[in-house]
Amino acid sequence: MQSAFIQQRDASTCTSGFLFWKIVDAFCKDCYYLHGMQEQNRSKRFLALLQKELRWLKPGLGVKRWLLLMLAGTTLIGIGFAILVLDVYRTAPDTWWLPLLSALSLRFLDRTLRAVIFGGLGIVLILAGTWGLNRALLRPFLRPGKHILETVSAYRKRERGPKVVAIGGGTGLSTLLRGLKHHTANLTAVVTVADDGGSSGELRKNIGILPPGDIRNCLTALSNDEALLAQIFQYRFLSSAGLNGHTLGNLFITALTDITGSFEEAVAESGRVLAVQGRVLPSTLHDVQLVAEIRTPDEKTEKRVRGESQITKAGGRIQRVWLDPHTPLAFPPAVQAILSADLIVIGPGSLFTSILPNLLVPDLANALRASRALKFYVCNVATQPGETDGFTCDDHVQTIENHLGERLFDVIVCNNNYELPLPENLSWVKAQPELEENYPVYFADLVDNENPWRHDSTKLAQVVMDLYYERTGPLSGKDEFS
Repeated sequence: MQSAFIQQRDASTCTSGFLFWKIVDAFCKDCYYLHGMQEQNRSKRFLALLQKELRWLKPGLGVKRWLLLMLAGTTLIGIGFAILVLDVYRTAPDTWWLPLLSALSLRFLDRTLRAVIFGGLGIVLILAGTWGLNRALLRPFLRPGKHILETVSAYRKRERGPKVVAIGGGTGLSTLLRGLKHHTANLTAVVTVADDGGSSGELRKNIGILPPGDIRNCLTALSNDEALLAQIFQYRFLSSAGLNGHTLGNLFITALTDITGSFEEAVAESGRVLAVQGRVLPSTLHDVQLVAEIRTPDEKTEKRVRGESQITKAGGRIQRVWLDPHTPLAFPPAVQAILSADLIVIGPGSLFTSILPNLLVPDLANALRASRALKFYVCNVATQPGETDGFTCDDHVQTIENHLGERLFDVIVCNNNYELPLPENLSWVKAQPELEENYPVYFADLVDNENPWRHDSTKLAQVVMDLYYERTGPLSGKDEFS
């Protein structure tokens, strides 16, 4: 009995011991597993951080050349300092600090290993110092929540973007510019100066300056800070304030014109104040007036209407428009911009009162024909009451050709989203099959979902740049700026 009890006790002890060591083994395995996971996570975080910082060496940022120059300069300083220390070490008498200097120079290690250690430490310190210096210098110009690398990379991409000239006026041109400024900094807007209504008309009549309204809208669209400063520039005083509904931007440009004595200089200074991406140029510096020949609704008589603001109020169908004086001189920088452009975009905007007044300046029309740039015409998405009632895309293109001649454009860009509701007095501008027989036509959804009678600036700019890169290449350029 006693022997059996002892055997049972030994078996129980062995079983308990086995279970104990099994639990310990499982626990150790879990610990090793967790430790391995932690090491793996640390490695992943380190590689992610390294990959993030190595983005500074990405082509096109303009960083590597200066970094190499700094490394070369630092290397020369290090060589000079090493020669000096070596000379002191060899010629100095035995003193207490020679063993210390020997230890600091790691003489107990192989020379190759010492070179790697000191060189690696030097590169790390240079990179850290450069990063800290750049961050300290650029901090005032960084937007909250945006990494410095993203800011520099976006700036470099826009800086290398194509030279784009946009011709027009009114809301359409500012919509296009608001989207294009995210793709290229080489933007030039050529704006009509035939406006004679509203605040611009009052300033033109009472003070004698060129109308600043469309120019102000384009400056605001190209501004880097549309959040506040541009809104102040667009602020319109109430008529009850004694300022006749003028906008602050119009008054600002008027005041700068009086101070500088030059309208074009006032526009340039306003652009500097708003930190615009690109330039805004008037089509001409002459005091021009837009005149239209309009057929009455009964189609029995034609009448002549003078003044851009009166044309859309006259009623009837516009037959043709012209400038008075008929042959104003173009603003030379505008001509130069057109001749040196990579891409010229005409429209969107009011056909008779914003687009054609620019193209009717003879020198601009001749420069447009002579330019080797790609020429896109962006058709309006909806008709404009009193101006293009019942017009199709074909009618828009035909009207421009009637005034300037045929085969002016390389591509016609039209909207194909007609699903959103429009106000009763508006209708969609659609393309007829005949247009595709004469021009390459590109269809896309260009509608602003909140205001479907207008273009969406982001959609329109993306389509324009995609078409440009598709026709000029390389495809990598398209990806880079998308």
